[in-house]
Amino acid sequence: MKKLIQKATFPGSHDHLSSLGLLILRVLLGGFMLFGHGWGKLATFSEKSAQFPDPLGVGSTPSLALAVFAEVFCAAALILGFFTRAAVIPLLTTMVVAAFIIHGDDPFQRKEFALLYAIPFLALMLTGAGAFSIDAKLKR
Repeated sequence: MKKLIQKATFPGSHDHLSSLGLLILRVLLGGFMLFGHGWGKLATFSEKSAQFPDPLGVGSTPSLALAVFAEVFCAAALILGFFTRAAVIPLLTTMVVAAFIIHGDDPFQRKEFALLYAIPFLALMLTGAGAFSIDAKLKR
């Protein structure tokens, strides 16, 4: 079976191209999340903490802290490829909560943006970071 799988894959260049694709996906997706969403929340944490949505019933400040953790710290870990599969879990969870709880009663167009982030987070959870990552260095 192993020989059959090896014959079905391309030579080494395929692995490098896949890892390059994962690197591009990680860096851009993590960067968009970090700088487009998380950094603003972190920079204005004290102003936002009292009125931030509380979709899980834990309070506004803890909800904001969880969002900042995902969108800043987990996004940074994603960019580096550091504990990638674990780092995307809070990011994926945040996007699912945004799509189905925060925008639960909204039309699909309001859910779509969060889902467009959730899908590649799910893919990265399944694939891992690729060869160009800290995860790969730690694995060696």
